[in-house]
Amino acid sequence: MKVSFFLSFRDALKPDARVSESETSRFIDIVGTTPRLERALVFTPEYATDPYLNDGPPPRLAAQLYFAEIADLEAVLARDGHLQVLAAPGMFPSLAGAVAGQQAMLARAFPVPDPAFRTAPGHPHCSYLVSYAGRADDLNAWLDHYVTGHPPIMARFPGIREIEVCTRIDWRGFLPWPRVDHMLRNKVVFDSPAALGAALASPVRHEMRADYKAFPPFTGPVSHYPMATLTVFP
Repeated sequence: MKVSFFLSFRDALKPDARVSESETSRFIDIVGTTPRLERALVFTPEYATDPYLNDGPPPRLAAQLYFAEIADLEAVLARDGHLQVLAAPGMFPSLAGAVAGQQAMLARAFPVPDPAFRTAPGHPHCSYLVSYAGRADDLNAWLDHYVTGHPPIMARFPGIREIEVCTRIDWRGFLPWPRVDHMLRNKVVFDSPAALGAALASPVRHEMRADYKAFPPFTGPVSHYPMATLTVFP
C-alpha cells in the first residue's frame, strides 16, 4: 500500500472550461519534479456513458501523487515544500474561479486478470474516478463490506487494467486550499474511454449496482467521473 495525495479543481459554473495545454504542461513539470515522488497521475475530463449515473461536470484538472512514506508527502506539502509553487498567484489562469480540494489517503491496489495496457507509452489511458464523500453509520462495517466485496466484482469488468481503493488517513500539509474528507475513493482503469464504456455496458455493471444497494447504511454524495489519465514519473 502507498500513501496517495489527491488534488482536484472543479468549476460547476463553467462545465465546459478546460485547462490550457501550456498550463497542463506546467502542472506536469512541477508535479514530475516532486522530491521522493514515486509516480503521479494527472487527470483531465473524458467522456463515457454509465447506464445508471451522470454526475455532471467532472473536475477541470485533478492529480494523484504516490509516495512510499507519509513523511515524504508531508515534506512536499510543508510551508516551504516543493508543491507550494502550485498555489503561486497567476501560475494557472485557466483554473481561476475553480474550487480546489485536497486529501491524503492510503491506496490499496487489487489484482486484475490482465494488467497490461494496450495504449502506447506516454499516451493517456482512461480512469473512472469514484468518491464517497459522506458518512457511514458503522464505518468499520462499511469499509469491510466494500474492500472485501466490491473489488472482486470490478475485476470481472472486461478490459480492466487496474483497481484501486483509497481510505482516509490523518496528515499534515499547508497548501492553501480546502481539505475534503471523503471516506473512500476507488478507481478502475481501462485502455481508453471506449473500453470503459464497454465495461460499463457489460453485465458486471449490474452486479456492481446490486452490491452497492447491499452496502451497510451510509449517507452523502457519491461521484463518478471518467478522466483521461496521464502517468508522470519523476
